[in-house]
Amino acid sequence: MKASKEIINTVLGIVFAVCLIFTLLISSVELVCYYNPGYFEREYEKYDVLSRLPEMTMSDEDGLMKVTEHMMDYLRGREDELQVYVMMDGEERGFFTDREIAHMEDVKDLFMGAIFLRRLAVATAAVIVIILGAIHKKVGKVLGVLSRGMLVGTVASAVICGVFGAIIATNFTEAFVTFHHIFFDNDLWILDPSVDMLINIVPEGFFFDTAARILGIFVGSILVLCILSALYLRHMRRGRQRSKQNSAN
Repeated sequence: MKASKEIINTVLGIVFAVCLIFTLLISSVELVCYYNPGYFEREYEKYDVLSRLPEMTMSDEDGLMKVTEHMMDYLRGREDELQVYVMMDGEERGFFTDREIAHMEDVKDLFMGAIFLRRLAVATAAVIVIILGAIHKKVGKVLGVLSRGMLVGTVASAVICGVFGAIIATNFTEAFVTFHHIFFDNDLWILDPSVDMLINIVPEGFFFDTAARILGIFVGSILVLCILSALYLRHMRRGRQRSKQNSAN
């Protein structure tokens, strides 16, 4: 009975950790892309993006920032259509080509799918907490199970992040291409910079910087949880030791 209970604790703890870690991953992406004021403009200036566009300004009224804000709202489902009209070459015109629009529909599906899975992960984690609460009846024991699960999940995440970090640092181009082959079943992501403006505003350097920021936030948040989990387990262990000493006396 005790062994089966321990197995249940271990499984639930690890599943909780996986759900929480996935939630942190998607939230890290969202934090960099949506809650990082001025990030896109700084990146555009860093890579001199405007020099690749036909007489376009950085304006958020009729220029590049308007395109960016509209595009990011589209990816979150806040805009129904991707196309946005801005001033280019002294006239108002649609920024995106049909190929770009088709590709960004795929990107939107991927992004919205990730958001849905995050909600599912949060719901699953909440159910696990409720189940553990029903089993153990005490908050301290529930936190102990979750902390052990987090330590196991952290080790696995550290290995995965280390591998991805090494790939990004050594051969980002290959990693970028592999990512697209995995998540897209077409070649719409292969764009022509002489026709498609999207590839001009987000060059490879932009993707590298963004991936590095996401990885940094993700790893940092996991490390914080790992440290808190380890400290709590240490606190529990000392508590048990004090209880044994008091019983002996």
